[in-house]
Amino acid sequence: MMKNIIEINNAYKAYLNNKVLQGINLNIKAGEVVALIGESGSGKSTLLRCINGLENLDSGTIKFNDTDIKTINENQLRTNIGMVFQQFNLFNNMNVLKNCTIGLIKVKKLSRDKAVEIAKEKLTLVGMENFINSSVDSLSGGQKQRVAIARSLCLNPDVLLFDEPTSALDPKNVNEVLNVIANLAKANMTLIIVTHEMKFAREVANRIVYMDEGIICEQGTPAEIFDTPQNPKTKAFLKYS
Repeated sequence: MMKNIIEINNAYKAYLNNKVLQGINLNIKAGEVVALIGESGSGKSTLLRCINGLENLDSGTIKFNDTDIKTINENQLRTNIGMVFQQFNLFNNMNVLKNCTIGLIKVKKLSRDKAVEIAKEKLTLVGMENFINSSVDSLSGGQKQRVAIARSLCLNPDVLLFDEPTSALDPKNVNEVLNVIANLAKANMTLIIVTHEMKFAREVANRIVYMDEGIICEQGTPAEIFDTPQNPKTKAFLKYS
């Protein structure tokens, strides 16, 4: 039995009077691919941001490998738990290669040669090896997102979080990014994916978690959630998705 790599216990988070997370309990096992689905504003992205320390819980705990993330150094936490954002968050003033080497040099203190070697390997993995000297501005949305994934992979994270990785992309760029994520899933990487791509979630995830108004309403295998949902809210959401 695989151990829990992430343990979320009784997580609460509010912005003023807006209760975003209302007592979330969720365990993620090493090597598991979990898709978080639900309406916009249901708390999915906030949950991801809390997992990698970009936001702090008001109460409750999140543990990574049995250690409360609040006690982990920020750089170390974000090395262990990588995140890919919907808006890429690349450095536009750097080329593709520099975007991927900067974290290795600044955070991991690697030599430039070693950083370049790792960056080239990860860019090859996502099919961007021919663009290492390209400026970020010259890339399509799909290419930018693949670079963003490579940049996260360079730090060799134990867990990779995806916050709606295709929502900012043109339809023609969506599949190239989804294919990269699907390959990471096949390589048994631990992934937590916030997505509105239901077909993709069904094909790639081991577990689907449906959230509504800051609460986990239902979770189960893709077959359980998509074919025989039990919660009326899940049924209503999937009917229109």
